[in-house]
Amino acid sequence: WLRRTTHYLFIVVVAVNSTLLTINAGDYIFYTDWAWTSFVVFSISQSTMLVVGAIYYMLFTGVPGTATYYATIMTIYTWVAKGAWFALGYPYDFVVVPVWIPSAMLLDLAYWATRRNKHAAILIGGVLVGMSLPLFNMINLLLVADPLEMAFKYPRPTLPPYMTPIEPQVGKFYNSPVALGAGAGAVLCVPIAALGAKLNTWTYRWMA
Repeated sequence: WLRRTTHYLFIVVVAVNSTLLTINAGDYIFYTDWAWTSFVVFSISQSTMLVVGAIYYMLFTGVPGTATYYATIMTIYTWVAKGAWFALGYPYDFVVVPVWIPSAMLLDLAYWATRRNKHAAILIGGVLVGMSLPLFNMINLLLVADPLEMAFKYPRPTLPPYMTPIEPQVGKFYNSPVALGAGAGAVLCVPIAALGAKLNTWTYRWMA
């Protein structure tokens, strides 16, 4: 019972910490002049963070739909954080909640359609998450009124010096942040998903 209890506590820790990491990796993206160029960083961090937890949960339960459940929990947590910022007097679009659920649904679909094949879920599901998440989150990025104005009017209290808003560099480094984010995310999500599957295997062995 001790090992099983420890495993469930581990699941809680993974869920909470992955949400905190996702929030910190993504929220500043939408209210600084980094909005376009750092969208690549956002896409990679969000897709990889989603896929490692989703694969772990999905393979542990063996039930298609678990990845969507995981993404839903992360979304709820982030909406709570968004409400906290709003309660502190920041504008409503100061933090934009990332769209994880559709990408997680594609991961579940890959797992279900391949008859719960772990390797297919890692390969096909990981690529689908990496490619789809930047596309779904473009809607978020376009809904922000004026990211540069937000950055100077509402500076983030914990913003490190190297992230202080500067003059926009849109298009200077990346011609297509969506394409680059989707490509990099699709490539990186496969080994990240494999890591989640390996964590799942280690946990099974430890509990046995």
